[in-house]
Amino acid sequence: MTERRRDNAPCCAPPSGPPRQATFPRGPEAAHQARAYVRDLLTHDDAPKIADDLLDDVLLVVSELVTNAYRYGTEPGDFVLVTVLTTAEGVRIEVDDPRRRRPHLRNESDERARGRGLHIVDALAARWDVDDRPFGKKVWAEVAR
Repeated sequence: MTERRRDNAPCCAPPSGPPRQATFPRGPEAAHQARAYVRDLLTHDDAPKIADDLLDDVLLVVSELVTNAYRYGTEPGDFVLVTVLTTAEGVRIEVDDPRRRRPHLRNESDERARGRGLHIVDALAARWDVDDRPFGKKVWAEVAR
């Protein structure tokens, strides 16, 4: 496992405009909806076009973070907030949910079908972490170009 950086300053300069955000209702369809939103956003982004393999990595990170948020960070009626920031250096994905419970890397196991999501994020992201929010938490990951 790679050691993740603990500072939460963005890897790159923030974009000139406001961050792009969308909310998704709790449920297994949230990950699919968030992937579609981010794919559409990055396909039509004003920043330099990202390569298909990088887009695949970003979409997988989105899927894992949103899945964790709805499984472990929400209750019926809750929503998750997905924020996407893009620059020439990379893409930052932030997923907010209303619970303060922090995610953690689990030991890998061949016997368990779950528990690999943060390992995938850790492998694909240049860095990731969790920020406490007044009403929940934000899990973020940065994928470098």
